[in-house]
Amino acid sequence: MAQVKFFGEAVPLEMHKVRIVQKLNLLPIDQRHKALSVAGNNTFLLQNADVFLDMLTDSGVNAMSDQQLAAMMVADDAYAGSATYTRLDAKLREIFGTDYFLPAHQGRACEHILAKVLVTPGSVVAMNYHFTTTKAHITLQGGVIEELVADVGLEVNSTLPFKGDIDVAKLEAVIKKYGADKIAFVRVESGTNLIGGQPVSLQNMTELRKVCSHYGIPYVLDASLLADNLYFNKTREDSCKNLSIREITRKVADLFDVIYFSARKLGCARGGGICIRDKELYLKMRGLVPLYEGFLTYGGMSVREMEAMVVGLDETMDEDMISQGPLFIAAMVNDLDRRGIPVITPPGGLGCHLDAKRFVDHLPQSQYPAGALAAALYLVSGIRGMERGTLSEQREPDGREVFANMELVRLALPRRVFTLSQVKYAVDRIAWLHENRKLIGGLEFIEEPAILRFFYGLLKPVSDWQDKLVAKFRADFGDSL
Repeated sequence: MAQVKFFGEAVPLEMHKVRIVQKLNLLPIDQRHKALSVAGNNTFLLQNADVFLDMLTDSGVNAMSDQQLAAMMVADDAYAGSATYTRLDAKLREIFGTDYFLPAHQGRACEHILAKVLVTPGSVVAMNYHFTTTKAHITLQGGVIEELVADVGLEVNSTLPFKGDIDVAKLEAVIKKYGADKIAFVRVESGTNLIGGQPVSLQNMTELRKVCSHYGIPYVLDASLLADNLYFNKTREDSCKNLSIREITRKVADLFDVIYFSARKLGCARGGGICIRDKELYLKMRGLVPLYEGFLTYGGMSVREMEAMVVGLDETMDEDMISQGPLFIAAMVNDLDRRGIPVITPPGGLGCHLDAKRFVDHLPQSQYPAGALAAALYLVSGIRGMERGTLSEQREPDGREVFANMELVRLALPRRVFTLSQVKYAVDRIAWLHENRKLIGGLEFIEEPAILRFFYGLLKPVSDWQDKLVAKFRADFGDSL
């Protein structure tokens, strides 16, 4: 990674140049208010034409490189025996050292196949922390999730470098409680999406490998956010400081029986896949790919995207590339933190995470504070973030609400997409909103789906708080956007 020392203010420095641009549109606040209402106060349902800075996710919206775009022109679209598949298979073998590869259209498709094969009614999946779709696939198969992130991982303010680590003693206790034969697999998500993109140490992954080997439990890595995690391994973990990114990647990969990923994150293309060591397990999964995804040489992906993925995976081994996201996120988090605005620390991967429990501490979790804060932020800025709190949970079978451990608004910073001035604009509007946070009220459902409700549920404000927020914005900014 390029080491640049500044004479004046130190800022994250892009190690790329921009050659293609896309025009953005910042609507007046009245139009944003209307758009938010039409979307049912759910940022997922906003039209992208109504969004200024789209910080909803980093999934499928990372910038591709010139080399990726060029590679898309040589794709082999043969239904079977595609040379594109062969190149992708070879690249994954080279980077991860696994023997078998199954393509799928994205990460949740991989989770579906894993759950179908490994999860049975009453079985247990132990993990550092759940992701929304992961939990849905496991519970739909009758499985039970045990979240084993160390207690310090749920502390919103910390200096701990690896808050995504699994507590090994907790894992041992779960194995003792259920019996090793009831543990479908142990899943490590590197890094942990729903608790602030916090990374997992190589040391912890190694300790967990020993436990899994001792009890004969399959050990699975969700590598969707691996690029950011590798950066943190390199910069925060003493044992990795003198290793290349490729060397760290192989040390991580060699620990796991199964590695699955969303290439919409890892590799900056649109697709996914499952890398497997054991032939018997591979054969069990293989039949589900043509059934649910597509033939074995494309798995529901465009071959053009697969060619881009080959190059993107190679570029993920470049420290200058994978440092981009974490450096910009750190700049945003640290700026907000200096202003006294509640954020998750230390800065993690994926994006900046506002702590809605403290930001709008006057709102009960039953009124979805993270969802309300995400709606308020769009209203005053045109920035689309994502609720990652109680709204993203699912109710118990008896209808009881499950209150999330954390109430976060995730402001994703897709790789190589936003400029520093756009990040500073976001900080400015968040700072204004924090000054006026008592104006923010809660939300309630008017249409609540039973599964993954945060994707397409409709909500309304519990009062006229949005009108009051608009009036205060006009009083302070006039006709400014």
